[in-house]
Amino acid sequence: MKGKLIKALILIVILYSPITSAQQLSVGWELWYPYQYHNMKDEPVGLDIEIFNAIISKTYLSAAYVELPWKRHLKYLKSGEIDIAMGSSFTKEREQFVYFSLPYRTEKVNLFIRKELADKMKLLSLSDIIDSNYLFGIEDGYFYGQEFQELYKEQEFKSHISSVLDLEQNVQMLLKGRLDGFFADPIAVKAFAEKFSISNVIEVHPLDIHQADIYFMLSKRSLSADVVHALNKAIKKLKANGEIDKIIRKWTVIEPLNKRPAKTK
Repeated sequence: MKGKLIKALILIVILYSPITSAQQLSVGWELWYPYQYHNMKDEPVGLDIEIFNAIISKTYLSAAYVELPWKRHLKYLKSGEIDIAMGSSFTKEREQFVYFSLPYRTEKVNLFIRKELADKMKLLSLSDIIDSNYLFGIEDGYFYGQEFQELYKEQEFKSHISSVLDLEQNVQMLLKGRLDGFFADPIAVKAFAEKFSISNVIEVHPLDIHQADIYFMLSKRSLSADVVHALNKAIKKLKANGEIDKIIRKWTVIEPLNKRPAKTK
């Protein structure tokens, strides 16, 4: 009788004890300063990574970070070769193969141009690019808003767009005079501009491009809805106690650079 009681107690402990071994997630990242990059110790750091680490610290999950280009992020999420991508915009197309977490921050897209063009570039809408002589850079696989996506289907608009792998390539092409500007997130550009001392070369165009919530994407092939629930529960908690806002303020204390108000006629 005593032996049966001990076995029953052991079974209860196994069934109802908290999970002690964390489920490790394969989390993609790419060089996207200051959101995702590596420090002098070659460790992945940045705004998105710090937020994600804070979130999983409130769960039974752990992270193994894998550096990948963004297009491969999307490919591997489809196949289940990675579990999670950070800093993601919502699209219906992506929803076919990933779960979206609750939003954990917002993101804005601006048009950055060569400073000498600031008073010459008369663009009142994205569609005005079609009849211009300008060439602008984007990064492969990124989402620049629904209006941009629709216009990008038209060859007349697409002929004014150059697509590269990352922000640094766009900046280098602009400095060489091969681009008139590029579309990018102002926080990333500001941090990059300070790091490489190019604030006197680029300026924000007043054209309103895109602003939206940002999510984590979780592979439907490799993860269950239980993992989504665990992350969402932690996101809610860290938003309620102000910890996520505290991290965001730490990384975004600097305003977007040299923004001019739109001119009136």
